[in-house]
Amino acid sequence: MDLFSRLLLLVAGLMGAAGVAAAAAAAHVGGGENLATASHFLLFDAAAVAGLVAVALQLGRGRAALSIAAGLITVGGLLFSGDLAARALMEVKLLGGSAPFGGSLMIVGWLVAAVAALFAKKA
Repeated sequence: MDLFSRLLLLVAGLMGAAGVAAAAAAAHVGGGENLATASHFLLFDAAAVAGLVAVALQLGRGRAALSIAAGLITVGGLLFSGDLAARALMEVKLLGGSAPFGGSLMIVGWLVAAVAALFAKKA
């Protein structure tokens, strides 16, 4: 397994843990809808990234594209969820436009994954 795949799986695990923690905080501490949405996206993205990496490791052609897709979804999810969590818990925004930019990165990541599926071949 290459270093980028390991890094993606590491971050996916951390995203999953943060998603569970954010869901618990939303239920017990407060934070409302923004924190609940952040937790959902962290959990969905963690599972998606782990799945994309697992599939990419089985491919010859299409491996790089799926790895890029997983990277885009990871960065996008962190920006999107981080901005929503910061708003919910600290009443501050991250850098201007973090949530919309993160959401856009996730969309592009999913589109890259879809296109990669068209050309993928098993190793």
